[in-house]
Amino acid sequence: MAVTRVKSQLMSASEIDRTLVRLAHEVLERTSDLDQLAFIGIRRRGVPMAQRLSRKIKDLESREIPCGILDINLYRDDLSTVGIQPVLNATEIGFDVKGRDIILMDDVLYTGRTVRAALDALFELGRPARVRLLVLIDRGHRELPIEASFVGRTVQTTAIEIIEVKFQEVDGVERVLLCEKAGEPEAA
Repeated sequence: MAVTRVKSQLMSASEIDRTLVRLAHEVLERTSDLDQLAFIGIRRRGVPMAQRLSRKIKDLESREIPCGILDINLYRDDLSTVGIQPVLNATEIGFDVKGRDIILMDDVLYTGRTVRAALDALFELGRPARVRLLVLIDRGHRELPIEASFVGRTVQTTAIEIIEVKFQEVDGVERVLLCEKAGEPEAA
């Protein structure tokens, strides 16, 4: 397995929080009917983003935005390279997606394949009126014609660079790192 080394920290905990506040304001400005709005986080790191943005909008507007969790493992197009048996986590969406204005959330937008899988999984649950994408980091290198409606930060990367988003809820630490593949570890 390739080893990575940290090149730089792109965002601190406070910068992540400020970015999410800005994104909450953008969502409010560009949403005409908050009664139809719902957030769905792509498991894993899209989930804390969706939950945090829901809380931020509640603080700003005193309105509860429904929030769900989407597991895309069965919809991935790289299952044969991931392992023999995909690890399934529950999709937890406690509202009807039909006719809703859904904002799908993920931490990093890269090739677009994760979002494609998420759309497949989402549309099996019903047909939303509209689906928009919100990401913390857009790093480019798209392989599919997918674009985010809301972007926290755009970071130009090379093919050997990786963006690592760390959230307190998942990782016990809060930051965004730019890392570089350092090659294969040497055999002992």
